[in-house]
Parts: sequence; C-alpha cells; structure tokens
Amino acid sequence: MAGKGAYKIGKIRLDNERAILVAAEREFASRGFNGASMNRIAVGAGVPRTNVHYYFKNKEELYAKVLTDVIQMWDNSFNQITSEDDPAEALEAYIRAKVAYSRTNPLASKIFASEILHGAPVLSNYLKKDYRDWLRGKAEIMDSWVAQGKMDPIDPFYLIFMIWASTQHYADFEVQVKTVLGKQRLTATDFEIIANNLTHIILKGCGIKVRQELLEDQK
Repeated sequence: MAGKGAYKIGKIRLDNERAILVAAEREFASRGFNGASMNRIAVGAGVPRTNVHYYFKNKEELYAKVLTDVIQMWDNSFNQITSEDDPAEALEAYIRAKVAYSRTNPLASKIFASEILHGAPVLSNYLKKDYRDWLRGKAEIMDSWVAQGKMDPIDPFYLIFMIWASTQHYADFEVQVKTVLGKQRLTATDFEIIANNLTHIILKGCGIKVRQELLEDQK
C-alpha cells in the first residue's frame, strides 16, 4: 500500500508541474516575462498560487525552466547524429522534427524568440558555454560529412542557423504565413508540405541527393 501511495503522490506532483508549465508557456508567450503573472499562471493551471511557488520559487525560476525545456526538446531531435550517418537522413529527420515542433509547440518557439530578441537575459550564460559547445560538436560531425564527400563544403554553423530560422518561422510568424497563404489555420497536411519543401531546398543546397519519394510527394 505504501508503494501505491508514493506512486500516487509522485503522479500528482508530475501532473501539477506539467499543468503549471503549460499555463506558464501560454502566459509568457502572450504577455512576455515582465507582463506575466504568477497568479494568472496558477489560475490557468487550476492550482492555488502557493502550489506554483512550491514547485518554482519565483517567476524567474519558472521562466528559466520553460526556456530550458524548449531547448532540450529541440536538441533531442539532433543529439544522436554521428560521422557515420547519412546526412540526407539525419538532416531530413532534424528538419521534420523542427517543423513538427512549430506545429505542436508554437508557443515554445515564440517564448524563445522573445528571449533572444530581448538580449537573452536568462539564457546568455548558457548560450555562451553549453549551447556553443553543443553546436560545435554538431559542426564537427558535419565537417566530417564534408571530408567524406557526403555533402558540399558548406559552413555547418550557417546550415544550422538556416534550419532554425526556416523551421521556427512557421511558429514565430504564423499569422503572416496564414495571411499570405489565405488560410484560417495551418493543417497537418500544410506542415507536411512545409517539411517536404524545406528538406528539398536545404538538402539540394548542401549538394545532397534528394530521395525520389520526397520529390514525388511534392507533385
């Protein structure tokens, strides 16, 4: 019975934390860090404000958690690449994952963009050390693909920047995209078309052969 009780308490804690983070994501995305209210986050999560402070001692800590979760989500889709991988498969998988996140987690992208536009006050130290090291590691693998003749001699940093910019565009500038395309909302099919086109453009730009199925999907 004690085991079941501990499990129940643990599940309640995880559920509460998740509800708070979801509510915080909505609040930070719509109002920014300065305009966000811990009280509104508590109401949105359906928990007392004291519960929010039990899990996160202040707004700064909650905001930092939201941001680091965003980065971890994005990085996990590119963490396992190796020099032995086929860059066509690895890059397509990364592009598709990032496009999928723009569809399923658009608020996360908007919060990250706002943080960067404000000079990265919370993420500055992380970007200067840990994230730079992560990016350098991926760049080294891409350089090895170039050395093996698997892709054209492009600068890996600019390639990654391009992937970030083009995939996150559909979350950060969703209103612009929908307006130009004359759509009320972007559907799963729309995001599949987006992923197909970005994959085609980026792989061709890297001198990588595009698989035939992808070309047929765009007809």
